Amino acid sequence: MDYQQTLDYLFTAAPMFQSIGAGAYKEGLSTTQTLDAHFNHPHRSYKIIHVGGTNGKGSTSHTLAAILQLAGYRVGLYTSPHLVDFRERIRVNGVCISEQRVIDFVEEERAFFEPLHPSFFELTTALAFRYFQEQAVDVAVVEVGLGGRLDCTNIVNPLVSVVTNISFDHINLLGNTLEAIAFEKAGIFKKGVPAVIGTAQPEVRTIFEKVAAEREAKLVFAEEESPLEKIETTKEGSFIYHTHSWGNVVASLNGACQSQNARTIFCTLAQLPQDFQCRITPDAVREGFLRVAELTGLQGRWQIISKNPYVIADTGHNEDAWRHLTPQLEQLAKQSAHPKSALHIVFGACNDKDIAHILPLLPKEGTYYWAQASVHRALPSNSLKESAAQLDLQGCAYSNVVEAYAEALRHVPETGTVFVGGSSFVVADFLSYLSQ
Repeated sequence: MDYQQTLDYLFTAAPMFQSIGAGAYKEGLSTTQTLDAHFNHPHRSYKIIHVGGTNGKGSTSHTLAAILQLAGYRVGLYTSPHLVDFRERIRVNGVCISEQRVIDFVEEERAFFEPLHPSFFELTTALAFRYFQEQAVDVAVVEVGLGGRLDCTNIVNPLVSVVTNISFDHINLLGNTLEAIAFEKAGIFKKGVPAVIGTAQPEVRTIFEKVAAEREAKLVFAEEESPLEKIETTKEGSFIYHTHSWGNVVASLNGACQSQNARTIFCTLAQLPQDFQCRITPDAVREGFLRVAELTGLQGRWQIISKNPYVIADTGHNEDAWRHLTPQLEQLAKQSAHPKSALHIVFGACNDKDIAHILPLLPKEGTYYWAQASVHRALPSNSLKESAAQLDLQGCAYSNVVEAYAEALRHVPETGTVFVGGSSFVVADFLSYLSQ
């Protein structure tokens, strides 16, 4: 098989949450443990930072990886989902796993794993852990796929466990209360391992405290103990973090949510063992924040594609994300020479998202281009349009993201903004189009 044939096999032979949603979710770790034993527990050969939470996992994981790389470590990075190419999920020092290694893994191991009927994510996790061992990484930053307690990454024993935040997402799988979701996320806490919490509402704080006590895990709330003194915003919209330990840190990720992620990152660095802290210099921290996208390939986080007009892509896809995105978009519109017609939003969603709670959070002044991403989970754009019209969010429906984006570009004023988002898959279709 060539690379594309191998991907087609993986996407069809193993249920893929990215495409079909809950039908691909396998509860429990038995298949993961069988795969792990088959490969002789490769994750035990390197150190790990384990990152979970509802939002901010990707930005936090990528920034930590960039900093560790600049500190001189050989760093594995495992994240999901991918946007353009499957290989984005598995990187060493920012370089994607090779196409040939993906091909070889499937051809060499399919006789073993086919009878197990693993999920796509279980297979991908096994490949990542094995590849990091082959590449002799010193440390791997591993992002939780879904939840935590039953996620197949949860076989690791990390240096630090991180939960960025808790908000409503995947409620059909994780529970329909913040407390239930927090319990699942806290499942990554390990005995004696520090657990860093980025932000926590009072009702979930109690859950974290209970689980941490049971696991004898040191619990650190970044909002209380972060070495971040203050945040300055430049006229270009960049953040400057004033810190106790690393000086003034200029960030290249400028989404409004990133200040919360920064606190989490700073606090996580402070909880690493002393031998790590000795190697992580202020220069490594400052450069890691400034060059995270360049060093790790991170995309889709308030990603500015162009200016005049602004074209921005962001993968935020739930209530918490839009509580940050909407004020930032409205502020951009105010700065335009034509504020009433400045904001043009290409928006799509998945059919398993609670769209009734997301749509009321969207900017009221925007012109909308309701789009349907090219995955089975995509909510039909006509359904989006109908639901949005009830909230006086006006726009037309388009059968795909590219068509919607082209129309937005036709109508946006030069000082306006085209925003592309609502779903990782909308951003994926958009970035794939741009890469052609």
